[in-house]
Amino acid sequence: MRGTAIPAAHGSPAVRTVYAPAEPVELLATVRVLRRGAGDPTFRREIDCPVVWRTVRTPAGGATLRLAQHADGSVHAYAWGDGAEWAIDGVPELLGAGDDWSGLDVAAVPLLAETHRRHPGLRLTRCRQVVEMLVAAILEQKVATVDAHRAWAWLIRRHGEAAPGPAPDGMRVPPPVQTWRRIPSWDWHRAGVDPKRSAAVMAATAVGPGLERTLALGRGGAEVAKRLRSVPGVGIWTSAETTQRSHGDPDAPSFGDLHLPGIVGTALIGEKVDDAGMLELLEPWRGDRQRVMRLIVASGVAVPRRAQRLAPQDHRFH
Repeated sequence: MRGTAIPAAHGSPAVRTVYAPAEPVELLATVRVLRRGAGDPTFRREIDCPVVWRTVRTPAGGATLRLAQHADGSVHAYAWGDGAEWAIDGVPELLGAGDDWSGLDVAAVPLLAETHRRHPGLRLTRCRQVVEMLVAAILEQKVATVDAHRAWAWLIRRHGEAAPGPAPDGMRVPPPVQTWRRIPSWDWHRAGVDPKRSAAVMAATAVGPGLERTLALGRGGAEVAKRLRSVPGVGIWTSAETTQRSHGDPDAPSFGDLHLPGIVGTALIGEKVDDAGMLELLEPWRGDRQRVMRLIVASGVAVPRRAQRLAPQDHRFH
């Protein structure tokens, strides 16, 4: 699919396309996993309407992408910047093209069956941004989510670029790999990122082009995970959190997560389990385990957090 350059509704030239798949797609439910907290400078949702803005680092440069879902279910996409064509070309996969749920059978679990019925347009996104998703996942390793999101936002604002086109105020394009590699140690400290995580980011960006080439291997899988996990500091959890988003991997649940086993156990058998228990419960859906995870999260099941919370950590002076 190729976009066409037209004057956008905002008055400046843009590349545009309309995505109208045969199967329904829910814009917000599909792409919300790309948002890293309420203050993410790369993601903005308009209030009370199905419109999402994203900034994208592409092989051709930065781009701003606006996605708006209309009443007929179609999604109208506009993109601005040097990477606009790349961003527009990726809209179908971003919104779940190629993600086939037809073989998923959740009829035996009423909660999942009802959630699937209520969200027929839920899809796995494939954003095609391996390094960016990997960096964000590394920042979330073994710290409170709020701290990771704060670090991500601080680094993007400090080292990213102004979003092209009529993007909402404050939006920034993530930096290229060369810029990530030049971030000085004191800026990592100011962002609250400890040396172990910053070293993992440096290791990942050092082999960035090779990681991006794993997209040619398809929607994840063992070989993709092996290549990502060859990066020092990248384990099973970080690899899964990356390929779920960058590749649209349908079978990469986040084993090693602090809270997900309890949520999965509560949803499927009514009680919390550990990581081994989550592995066992998801085994009947091998091949579709990430789709099942998305349904569980979409169902709204939650577990009271009785375990000690991870305290906010400050690594700036360590």
